[in-house]
Amino acid sequence: MRPGMKSAFWKKLVERLDKMDSGSVQSQFLRLVSERGLLESIFHALREGILVLDADARILYANRGACRLLGIPEAGSAGQLMSRYLHEIDWQRLVSLDEKEWARMATREIEITYPEHRFLAMYLAPLENLADGRNGVIMIVRDVTRERDHTAEAIESERLNAILLLAASVAHEIGNPLNSLTIHLQLLDRELNDLPPENQESLRELLNVARGEIARLDQILTQFLKAIRPNPPNFESAQLPEIVAETLTTLSAEIQDRKIEVEVEPGEDLPPAWVDRAQARQAFFNVIRNAIQAMSAGGGLRISFAVADRLIGVAFQDTGPGIPPDQMTELFEPFQTTKPDGHGMGLMIVQRIMRDHGGGMLVESLPQGTRIQLHFQREDQRIRLLPAPKDARVDEEAP
Repeated sequence: MRPGMKSAFWKKLVERLDKMDSGSVQSQFLRLVSERGLLESIFHALREGILVLDADARILYANRGACRLLGIPEAGSAGQLMSRYLHEIDWQRLVSLDEKEWARMATREIEITYPEHRFLAMYLAPLENLADGRNGVIMIVRDVTRERDHTAEAIESERLNAILLLAASVAHEIGNPLNSLTIHLQLLDRELNDLPPENQESLRELLNVARGEIARLDQILTQFLKAIRPNPPNFESAQLPEIVAETLTTLSAEIQDRKIEVEVEPGEDLPPAWVDRAQARQAFFNVIRNAIQAMSAGGGLRISFAVADRLIGVAFQDTGPGIPPDQMTELFEPFQTTKPDGHGMGLMIVQRIMRDHGGGMLVESLPQGTRIQLHFQREDQRIRLLPAPKDARVDEEAP
């Protein structure tokens, strides 16, 4: 409390004490001390932050919740300017009870980076008749970071489900004309039997090419539907290096065509991961294919492994041009792609697979390329439930 406020408070207190006998004075002091101690204990126990500011926007009181959320020291906070901790607010206009500022700030969410990155909901109310007769502000601060994260995840999940449903419908509609084309090619094959032998060979060659392309399109659609269908993982114990090797074998032709040098770190002593083998292979396929397509003029891809207390990870680092900073926030958005023939769903599918596995995904754009890390749960460190005893029953005769 500032010196002027202290003197006004004590003046009023002395005037009231002059009218009371000694016994009443003692009982009043004991009651005040008891009430103050109770209120302070309650305020300090709250997770929300409670602050009282004077007419100059200086801190008169801050409970422990406010100190924790805003990085205010518990000792010596009284008298410090609130603008030291929250710079975005015009405190002078607030404490002067400016109507426009109060309309804008009475309830507001703000983002802070110190002492931690948080989103805070602020509730402000004018506080009148302080000890010196000037106005002040009472402020309640609540951490809404988790609520915002849950809301964002719910919105993202709904949007992803809608996109996947649309993609599955389109893939299904494409499959219908492919089936029709297959049937008509079979009819053409029969018609060729009526032609002279010298004319059949060249036409059958063209027919086989068309059949092969239709089969390839059908395989692509099948893989696409398997990738986007949100089936729950079928977990098993598996070695990540083995799954990486299988994925590289699938992509070997494209890797050779693009003249990509692949270096895989040995992983003989790695603990097994707890994964859905098919989904992990799909995640690796998308990441590796993105990497080799980013290196249009050739380059290198290094695959390494890492082990933590409960996680085992695999990192993919290419020597491509990296990711522009303005596109980093759009990596997991559907239909956002830098490739002219890309659909922009590869990393979104990888993110969904990693989330279903209880793992994590980290993307870094480095000067020498892009590095993507995928983290899975270790099979030997996962939490296991003890089976219930087979003979467990209640003894009805027990007292």
